[in-house]
Amino acid sequence: MEKRAITHSANALLPGRGFDEEKLVAPRQAMVTFFSRVAVPPLQTERVPFELAAGRVLAEDVFADDDYPSVGRSAMDGFAVRAASTPGSFDIAGDVRMGFSEVSLAPGRAVRIPTGGALPDGADAVVPIEDATVSGATVRIAQRVDPRENVIEPGADMRRGERILTAGRRIGAPHVGLFATLGATEVTVYRQPLVGVLSSGDEIVAPSQRPRPGEVRDSNRYAIAASLQAMGATVAHFPTLADEEETFDRGLRAALDECDAIAVTGGSSVGERDRLPAAVAALGEPGVVVHGLRVKPGKPLLLGAAGGKPILGLPGNPTSSLMMLEAVASPIVAALTGAPIVASSVRARLGEPLRSRLGWTWYVPVALGDEPGAPVAHPLPLRSFSVSLTARADGYVVMDERDDRWAAGTIVTVYRFIGS
Repeated sequence: MEKRAITHSANALLPGRGFDEEKLVAPRQAMVTFFSRVAVPPLQTERVPFELAAGRVLAEDVFADDDYPSVGRSAMDGFAVRAASTPGSFDIAGDVRMGFSEVSLAPGRAVRIPTGGALPDGADAVVPIEDATVSGATVRIAQRVDPRENVIEPGADMRRGERILTAGRRIGAPHVGLFATLGATEVTVYRQPLVGVLSSGDEIVAPSQRPRPGEVRDSNRYAIAASLQAMGATVAHFPTLADEEETFDRGLRAALDECDAIAVTGGSSVGERDRLPAAVAALGEPGVVVHGLRVKPGKPLLLGAAGGKPILGLPGNPTSSLMMLEAVASPIVAALTGAPIVASSVRARLGEPLRSRLGWTWYVPVALGDEPGAPVAHPLPLRSFSVSLTARADGYVVMDERDDRWAAGTIVTVYRFIGS
């Protein structure tokens, strides 16, 4: 089993020379390959109070329990009347109070009614206050009105038994308001996946430590954790994986045993100290599914699984790590959460010409300028080692395999980083 997984992962490798670029796959192909070999287990569900459901993913359809509104209501401030009696003069028989519906209307009379007030029995239309002339206890209506004019019909918003929301929708503020309207004080949502986050490398130190020459503060794990949380996952941090083989393998397995998936930064390339490919292969079937993409930055991305649990092997370079998670691997997280993850985007005009490599996919961070008119996207120098690059960027553009040059002024889509 281990040998087969390692052989699969080595398909894109040249012994002693790194990746075989002719065998690297494009991002879309990587996702197809992953999901063809890894069946992500069905998500469990749980019931949560509706006021705590924002950001969660709905796990069952929601149906209206009644007609909304349940009775006819006025769409205007004015007078409730019988349409057949108009035009004419009417005695004002009283007022409709909000929240009450005990008023009834006798022939030849009108009732004051506020917007949203329940239509009295015997009334079938509402005359706006600006179309009525009041004189003492009498109101004059000069024009004929039609039945149901300015009336909100029962069930005009929702009908009893109507499906209002479908499972798989990420819950937002409007949906929480809907649950309150329906009296759905608890809702069924998918359980948030627990994703373990690990950094790897003997050079990694905690953010609270002052690094010595050759050491770096662990920024990757916190950027990745924040991105995963914005995608709807719960994050668990695990100790940094040392480069020593036995310690690395033991730490990786311990994290996978506790979580629904794990994300590891560093150790996914082809260097002598890059332990991740062999360690993933040793965890069980299918092991390494994809290793190496035809992308910049992020070529050493590794996608694998064991026991149905996804393993995201992200490059150690900060820009590459975050870019590969958000631009490529996010559909795997989406499968765990139960809903698509869609980055917000904006159309912009390219400020400077941009070149890439034909046949490759490039993810280029950009800053959005304040120039008049349409937003202007200014490409930033693509340095995958840079910790500050993605923080300086307002998003990124994608040059796919068919693109190798864009002229200044080209209209592009700028994808925002998730959660920003």
